[in-house]
Amino acid sequence: MSAPYDTPRPARPAAAADRGATGGGTSAVDALTAALDEAVRAVDAPDVVFACARRGRRAIRCGGTAPAPPTPRELLRYETGSASKPYTGLLLGRLLSEGAVGAGDPAQAYLAPGRRPGPHPLTLTHLITHTSGLPSLPADLYPGALRQWRSNPYAHYPAERVVRAFLGARPRHRPGTRWHYSNFGVAALGHALAAATGTPWESLLTDGVLAPLGLTATALSPAAPGAGPVDATGHRADGRTATPPLLIGGFQAAGAVRATPGDLLAFVEAHLRPAGSPLEDALLAMRRDVLARGRGHRDVHTLTWFRHESEHGPVYFHAGATSGQQAFLGFAPGTDTALAAVATRRFRLRDTFVATAYALLQAPPGDA
Repeated sequence: MSAPYDTPRPARPAAAADRGATGGGTSAVDALTAALDEAVRAVDAPDVVFACARRGRRAIRCGGTAPAPPTPRELLRYETGSASKPYTGLLLGRLLSEGAVGAGDPAQAYLAPGRRPGPHPLTLTHLITHTSGLPSLPADLYPGALRQWRSNPYAHYPAERVVRAFLGARPRHRPGTRWHYSNFGVAALGHALAAATGTPWESLLTDGVLAPLGLTATALSPAAPGAGPVDATGHRADGRTATPPLLIGGFQAAGAVRATPGDLLAFVEAHLRPAGSPLEDALLAMRRDVLARGRGHRDVHTLTWFRHESEHGPVYFHAGATSGQQAFLGFAPGTDTALAAVATRRFRLRDTFVATAYALLQAPPGDA
């Protein structure tokens, strides 16, 4: 898991696409698939998939610098890192709409119900919007994580340590007054929601979000050999050195989701077209602005998404990375576009992946 998103930068050409598109043969589809092919070529990673739905037409294009794997790239399951947070935000939205929890509820009330809260408690909203004042990660995570920083830094830090660190944490500033991205805060939120409902996190997210949206190729842990979808193999920044599957420890709510491109696209399509969904109320609520920050208040946040303005209206998005993979999710109601992109390389300097996906979402091909 890394920063929530990276500043878009110009892309550079790379690998060719190797898979076809789904949908009709109209000129709009041709424009869409051509744009996705160009996006695939612009990302220098062993495996790249861009999946897009535009005005009811779907297209998935794949490629990469490595030979095509035995399992087609569009059928592999990819780690999403911080792009898991929209799933946690949607779950929170559902629980809020059902009255199971309150937006202003102190997380401590669920994690340590017998303890008296302080004068400025950290609420569920503070945790999901990164305004809690908590650091990015607990201080005591680093000694054990440094040896595994480029592979599995979270593996040794279980749920009980996240909760203990949260209950002992002293926010760096008054909650709700400043924005600071925090995997720690979102992880603690997951444990608070699990405690509030009396349901383990994996069951809570599966029953509350994945099952209602029909996301059967999405999971929260690595696949067992021979069972279900095959997991993609990530790579370090050199694009050659393989990384092990992500083990997330107690940070599930902040970065555990792994899914096929089809499931990722279905997730953002649900946000794009919520009407008729079993989660319609929560999906619509996820578009509401919660806070704005940065120069000119350009960076707007909902409970789930980052929002920017484009010439066609708002675009909602979130990106994420693990030690060897990256993901980008987003949708733009003004152009009726949903986008999911994945790559099996962790870019640490010049990131062509996020810049390419973000640009495609802002200015989709075809009629606007």
